[in-house]
Amino acid sequence: MSASPSISKKISTETLLNRHTLAIVMGGGAGSRLFPLTKDRAKPAVPLAGKYRLVDIPISNCINSGVRQVYVLTQYNSASLNRHISRTYKFDHFNHGFVEILAAQQTPEGEAWYQGTADAVRQNLRQFTQGKFHYFLILSGDQLYKLDFRKVLDRHIEHNADITIATTPVNQRDAQGFGIMQTNADGRITNFVEKPKEASVLKSLCMPPETVKELGLAPDQEHYEANMGIYIFNRDVLLKALDNDFDDFGKDIIPQAIKNYHVQSYPFKGYWEDIGTIRSFYEANLDLCAVVPKYDFFDSQAVIYTHARFLPATKINGGSIRHALLSDGCILSEAVIENSILGLRSVVEAGTTIRDCIIMGADYYAGAVDSPDNRPAPGIGRNCKIERTIVDKNVHIGDDVVITPIGKPENYDDPSGLYHIRDGIMVIPKSTVIPTGTWI
Repeated sequence: MSASPSISKKISTETLLNRHTLAIVMGGGAGSRLFPLTKDRAKPAVPLAGKYRLVDIPISNCINSGVRQVYVLTQYNSASLNRHISRTYKFDHFNHGFVEILAAQQTPEGEAWYQGTADAVRQNLRQFTQGKFHYFLILSGDQLYKLDFRKVLDRHIEHNADITIATTPVNQRDAQGFGIMQTNADGRITNFVEKPKEASVLKSLCMPPETVKELGLAPDQEHYEANMGIYIFNRDVLLKALDNDFDDFGKDIIPQAIKNYHVQSYPFKGYWEDIGTIRSFYEANLDLCAVVPKYDFFDSQAVIYTHARFLPATKINGGSIRHALLSDGCILSEAVIENSILGLRSVVEAGTTIRDCIIMGADYYAGAVDSPDNRPAPGIGRNCKIERTIVDKNVHIGDDVVITPIGKPENYDDPSGLYHIRDGIMVIPKSTVIPTGTWI
């Protein structure tokens, strides 16, 4: 008895993703707009939702979709990112899968660092083409979304595309900050404009009625297809598309490819956020504290993987907690926590109020082996008031400290480096020591 066409198609897609698709995750950007969170780490290594890293999102999407062969390209401040990936993603000896780091390096083909996303892939083509991969899945390392790449590949194959680009619907105001795709009724991309501003250009880029209907969007409004930075390339097309000196996919490779190849859109309606700024990072994290957040970490069908630390359960010695995420290993004593995230090993003493904050926690407890002995242990002391603040890892905050951005400039850098303000959000850098009685 032969399998039905739908089952045969599913088996084919699963096999292609599992054995013949290579995922390439971009992790090499400097992430200057996320400073000071990226002062000592690569952007994809920035902690997310208390216990994860940004890079866990694209890698988990790959694993959940059956893509088990993944390279992460790194360049700036990559030590913590390399350490996280090597500790987290290990496949057994009977599995051909891997998640490996490819750091920028000097080769016979070139001695320069990565100049952009396309240049990073080009410099590693010799490594990528050693395997018998039919498709290359190119992803960003700093986005928050949940996407089944099996559906993207199905559409890619169904339309006999050379390149498929995942797009997300945006309104006219937001369209001015994205690369916008113009598609025909079949979803083929016919034009691409980076951050369009003119009304006439925007009008010409409106999403076709067929796609509006497919996504279930309001038909009486204008919608646009924004580039998500998620690409599937056929092997031969990628080699030809990179046979030049262009640096970036979005700015250079894709506009040229639209003229020469069949470039297909995969319209995606689910939640997607580009974590590119302090504000977007702050808002995406705190949305997770909502009763029904836009992004669901509790989805058992699409688990987000990260490094298993084997920490004890969080201990709460009284206090008040509302709309919060508490990670493993925290110790809270008669504190008030509202609309906030507490990362791993967070310690908060009695009388302290934390409101609208992201506390990233710590890498160690007081007195831990090999912990620094020339500074106080990480944690937040007694009778503190902290609001609208991101506190990076391993920060010590003494007793009676007040931290708030209210009454201060929207953007500011403290000369001593004690704090920074971005978009009205206070940021305390990693490993900072804030003395008792400090008012910021």
